[in-house]
Amino acid sequence: MGPEPDVVTVHITVGADGIIRSASAVGHAGSASAGSNIACAAVTVLLRTAYETMAQYEGLEISGEAPAPGSLNFTVRRHGAGFVERLRGAGDFLLTGLSAVEREYPGLVRLIVDSERRQ
Repeated sequence: MGPEPDVVTVHITVGADGIIRSASAVGHAGSASAGSNIACAAVTVLLRTAYETMAQYEGLEISGEAPAPGSLNFTVRRHGAGFVERLRGAGDFLLTGLSAVEREYPGLVRLIVDSERRQ
């Protein structure tokens, strides 16, 4: 199934340990031209900042790409025990920000969170 028209769909996978395993965004929100939509800009800034923050952690294996306009993803491949709290904090910040953007711009941003955590 492809992206919904005029919606940025963000998909986050959280591991059983509470750490984001992967994040992806695809699509463009609303009818504003690329680069002119605040909802898209907010999603992009949050995802890129989370990725760039985690990529600075020496010893953490993370990969990411933005292969085309309207497409951005990253995956945390491996981390040591010393990274758990920092990665949880980065993930909490990202999810809080994305949830706020989804609430602020209903119908333009769709956040999907898959969790491996046991309730």
